[in-house]
Amino acid sequence: MDAARCWWAVITTTTRSREICMTTVDNFADEASRARQEMVDKLVASGMITFDGVERAFRTVPREVFMPEGTGLEAAYNPDDAVAAKTDRHGQIISSLSAPFIQARMIEQADLASGMSVLEIGSGGLNAALIAEVVGLGGRVVTVDIDPDITTNAGKALDAAGYGGQVEVLLADAEHPIPGLGKVDAVIVTVGSWDVPPAWIDHLKPDGRLVVPLRMNNVTRSIAFRRVGDHLESTSLEVCGFVPMQGDGEHQERVFELPDPRGGVVKLQFDVMPEELSPLDGVLAKPRTELWSGVDIPRGVSFADLHLWFASFLPGFCRIAAGEGTELAEERRWFPFGAVADDGSFAYLAIGPASDGDGDEFLARGWGKGDAGPALVAQIQAWAAAGRPQPDSVAFWPNGSDHDFPEDAAVLVKRHGLVTISWPSAQ
Repeated sequence: MDAARCWWAVITTTTRSREICMTTVDNFADEASRARQEMVDKLVASGMITFDGVERAFRTVPREVFMPEGTGLEAAYNPDDAVAAKTDRHGQIISSLSAPFIQARMIEQADLASGMSVLEIGSGGLNAALIAEVVGLGGRVVTVDIDPDITTNAGKALDAAGYGGQVEVLLADAEHPIPGLGKVDAVIVTVGSWDVPPAWIDHLKPDGRLVVPLRMNNVTRSIAFRRVGDHLESTSLEVCGFVPMQGDGEHQERVFELPDPRGGVVKLQFDVMPEELSPLDGVLAKPRTELWSGVDIPRGVSFADLHLWFASFLPGFCRIAAGEGTELAEERRWFPFGAVADDGSFAYLAIGPASDGDGDEFLARGWGKGDAGPALVAQIQAWAAAGRPQPDSVAFWPNGSDHDFPEDAAVLVKRHGLVTISWPSAQ
């Protein structure tokens, strides 16, 4: 039995039982405190926490108070993993408590300081408590969510953790302005967003900071934006993944299903669906293809920037989900990024042992002999030739703004404006 549940279960019984279980609860609190300090030590050592104020907040806020019932301390204080808070009727996660590392990175991206006002979009209570610790008693924290279950639970947890008086919890669809909020120093969005609604920009003070996990052609980055004239420009990007936005800001990517000869399905997810996909019918029954790139990558080195490069420049780019029992699901050492071509070919990113035995080499695997594999390999080689870069900047240009960006920037059309991704030595 969980220590906290033990305490509540026996508190109405004998005095002796109460004393025994109160001791168990004290032990549980000690274990939680140790787990908290160990987690923060790891985040500091890995460079995920670099600000003193953020470190103090993470050493103070009791994460276990905000966790769903039955969550163990190991899960609550795992620095790298999120914890599901709610699922829909299909079992899909629709709300979660973000992994500690990305909570820390996003709070630091917002460059918060004592006395600041912050709007958090997407509530669970935990992140709002961390923000409240950073901005202090002189600051203001407002957290909003569209789901009444989430806001109710967040309010209860904040009260239990001692932050009820520092955080306002509101039920609202943050696609629209929040009544009575006014201007804030920072807006931190903790759900995956496909767009940047005008309300978020309007709520920002002139020197305010917007931090948002922005989906760019199916690749998400937590981006810190600042105002530059009539648009927003990035100051930092962090690799991340978030459950998608609900409500009026929801955006559904287009999905095309490829039947596998074994009876399963491989799903291709597009931000912009190609006009003609019928040539792909039956492609998974065609001969397999494999094309090596000649570009090596040391083992253990991240190449997440290559994914965003694909999203910027690879024709027919898509994300891939291999259904259970499919040939692709059983394959190892591949990544869910690929491309389709008008000729009916399909390819995806994989790695294999480098020819010199040191590290790995990128390659394109797929089905159907055509342009998809060569196009994917060409972009791997272009990224390598450019020096394996990170983006120079990401910018958001609201509708009606005076667009002034490099001609070679990748341009993604959104409902409320344009997103541009600029790369050094872009093609």
